[in-house]
Amino acid sequence: MFNKKLQVYFLLACILGVGILTFLIFRPFLYTLVFAAVFMVLFQPLQQKILNLVKGRQGVASLLTLLVIIVFIFAPFVFLGFQITQEAKQLYLALTEKGAQDAFLDVVRNILNYLQGIIPFSSEFSLDTDAYLQKGFNWLAQNFGYIFSGIAGFLIDFLIFLAALYFLLRDGNKLRRLLVKVSPLEDKDDELVLDKLEAAINSVIKGRLLVAIIQGTLIAVGFLIFGIPNPVLWGSVAVLTALIPGAGTSIVTIPAIIFLFLDHHPILALGFAFWGVVIVGLIDNVIGPKFMSRGIQIHPFLIFLSVLGGIIFFGPVGFLLGPLIISTLFAFLDIYFSLLKKANT
Repeated sequence: MFNKKLQVYFLLACILGVGILTFLIFRPFLYTLVFAAVFMVLFQPLQQKILNLVKGRQGVASLLTLLVIIVFIFAPFVFLGFQITQEAKQLYLALTEKGAQDAFLDVVRNILNYLQGIIPFSSEFSLDTDAYLQKGFNWLAQNFGYIFSGIAGFLIDFLIFLAALYFLLRDGNKLRRLLVKVSPLEDKDDELVLDKLEAAINSVIKGRLLVAIIQGTLIAVGFLIFGIPNPVLWGSVAVLTALIPGAGTSIVTIPAIIFLFLDHHPILALGFAFWGVVIVGLIDNVIGPKFMSRGIQIHPFLIFLSVLGGIIFFGPVGFLLGPLIISTLFAFLDIYFSLLKKANT
């Protein structure tokens, strides 16, 4: 009996040690693998349709699904990334020119002076605003180089992502059965956990994030139609602001409307205001509930915080991982309370 216990403890120690080493080996690719798993869940329905067309050939179906993702998802994003980089560089050069900074500060002072005529406030506020704006310009000058660096590392991660996504699409069902087998929970509870995680991914990614991407795209189209500079860059910013409850894309549209008014284009300003309120604003009310009707319901403010916190903690991929982790937490809490209720009955 003693020898058997010793063998078990020794085996567990070996598993723990090798498991830690395995984690350290895969740690540089952990975010990439999680990202691939999320895409696998999102595109499983498409893979099933292709699988039926190719008469059950799993490898062929997975490869065709991967090609569809590359052509229709990643190729446009590569173009957008290049365009965002170009527009950001142009904006950076404009902001770092002394004359441009002074002109921008003059516009802000004029707006504050106009507002002071309507709502009196201390003149010290405008001075403080100048200081904050100057600090903002200095921050941009110091950090733009870091923002657009690391292209080689990104390409390596992208290749690993494509390989991982292919094998997950091909062998995802085998991996699911393995997880159910090694889990100490009952099989039905394991299936419930996995189903809720899939629902969480579809709910958040196809819900709030997809709606935000659609709104940001429409903002970029509006910038292009009404002649506002850097449409792709500010459309990308609008994707993030669209996740802010209450404010949303107005954080981008209102300054754009003011810009058009100050640039002596009141008709264009009114047209873009209509575009922002009617075309962009109604998307959240029309499309959002359709995508969020299934899966885990998460408050928009929590999604917003998870996106920002995810970007700060994980980097750019945190835009996806932040909401996913919050969704996973709610899924496990739901399972926990379900098991707790089952234990008390």
